[in-house]
Amino acid sequence: MISFGKAYEAVMAERWTLAAETVRLDDACGRYLAQLVVADRPLPPYDRATMDGIAICHRDFRDGHREYRIQGMARAGDPRHRLSGAGNCIEIATGAVLPEGADTVVRYEDLLSSAGAFTIQSDPSEGQSIHPAGSDADAGSVLLEPGTRIGPSEIAVLASVGVGKPKVYSLPAVTLVSTGDELVDVDQKPEPHQIRKSNTRALRAALTEFGIVPEEIHLADDPQIIRMELEKVLSEPGILLLSGGVSKGKFDYLPEVLEALGVRKCFHRVAQRPGKPFWFGVGAGGENLVFSFPGNPVSTFLSFHLYFRDWLLKSFGFDNNGQQARLIAPAENTSGLTQFRLATVENREGTLWAAEVPMNSSGDFLSLARAEGFLCIEPTKSGYAKGATVKWIPFKFK
Repeated sequence: MISFGKAYEAVMAERWTLAAETVRLDDACGRYLAQLVVADRPLPPYDRATMDGIAICHRDFRDGHREYRIQGMARAGDPRHRLSGAGNCIEIATGAVLPEGADTVVRYEDLLSSAGAFTIQSDPSEGQSIHPAGSDADAGSVLLEPGTRIGPSEIAVLASVGVGKPKVYSLPAVTLVSTGDELVDVDQKPEPHQIRKSNTRALRAALTEFGIVPEEIHLADDPQIIRMELEKVLSEPGILLLSGGVSKGKFDYLPEVLEALGVRKCFHRVAQRPGKPFWFGVGAGGENLVFSFPGNPVSTFLSFHLYFRDWLLKSFGFDNNGQQARLIAPAENTSGLTQFRLATVENREGTLWAAEVPMNSSGDFLSLARAEGFLCIEPTKSGYAKGATVKWIPFKFK
């Protein structure tokens, strides 16, 4: 049995270098960027009006002009107009190019309209209501780094600089494997000795964060069937996420079968709770990784978020530095195991404060629905005082 820290390092050490692929911009949301994105021109590309009103030369106002004759109208999308003559103005729409010769925009709310003219009824500052060219970014400035998760705001950035087909990291093939004769499909009515499959449902849902649609198989507790089916899966490059069959029971055949199929065991059993029986290995040639999670629902769920999710983010080039939270109440852990405890958090002036959620056992999947993540409580003789800072692994995001 190895420590949680060493187990985590062993998994991260097997990070894959995923190939880049090009996708349509409309299909890029949720993917991870595999290219550097730079500004192809200054942003904004011109001095831009931020209010509807009139564009004037502020020197005219300083010289005493209050009434301004309307010379024209500048709309968004118009080529640049030219303001000429003292005491003249050009009406301007939000988003329009500031006319040549103008340096100030006065909003309509501060104007009195008359025939062919406007009278300023405020004291405008020179340069007000203008978004200067290049004030957001110079041409050539780096806007997005590789490893950035593409969301709606990143889509806007990509579109604004003409990246209609961004390069993103490819998605690994993933197969979900459930084991156990006690499991039946979700739409079946279980017998008293059976339970419905929930672990693979939860893992499939968790994979949607990355746009991964996994294959899925179920294995009966028969070593020959397990070997035959896993041999097929391991014949193609990809990731196996297994749930159950890795403890020390008489019907937990997976560790023996996986090693017989040439999967190199990196470790089996971790000094943590829940999730102690976790098994991790690398297939022949490094083309497969096997994450074999314990079958209890909380153990499977934790192991996915703790190990596989961070491994995948690292393979996407995303540096997951982790989050921290402060304890609302004191905590103890003298077990010698790294404990992961369900909790909810609240944000108090930028600091996360965590309150533990009661859990009966690692089989208590109902507690997952009441929680938002896991607190990492390392073993210590001194305990944790109220307000102590610990690692926070979220699985729900407000």
